Amino acid sequence: MATEPLAFDLIRAAERTACHLELRDSYTPDDPDWLDWQAGVRFDPAERWGSFADLVRETAGRGVSMRRVRIVSEPVSDYIRFEYDVTAAHNVAAGEEVRWLPRHAAAGLLVPAEDFWVCDGKMLLWNHFAGDGSWVGEERSGNSEHARLCAASFDAVWERAIPHAEFRPA
Repeated sequence: MATEPLAFDLIRAAERTACHLELRDSYTPDDPDWLDWQAGVRFDPAERWGSFADLVRETAGRGVSMRRVRIVSEPVSDYIRFEYDVTAAHNVAAGEEVRWLPRHAAAGLLVPAEDFWVCDGKMLLWNHFAGDGSWVGEERSGNSEHARLCAASFDAVWERAIPHAEFRPA
């Protein structure tokens, strides 16, 4: 049995907010879902990623605001098109709010160099990837100042970002 990502425990412990900032234009080059999408095989994300969707529904049902922002280069990469294609049926349908920020519109914002989850402005989880987008691992941080700074960074990005329903990948 595969172990759950640390993010699941962090999200389950959230009382008010669970926020995820994504900064890369490409992830997990060997992911079977990504490879299927590239090959033109369309699928129901709820069938393949049900455990995360269940977690989002349960978390949002407890009144926790779940938000995700993706900072993306334009023109968007094929991987970002894949993410965009599955976002409404997966993330949004489960209860997560998703926004997109073109990288050029992020000028002047201070963001960490790594993707992260921050919950309630005090619990922080870094997501680590190799240069090609391969998953390296995740690291929970007990540094409350880093969590506070990441929460502030997320909020600044969120304010500029475009809601999923309005965003059109260039």
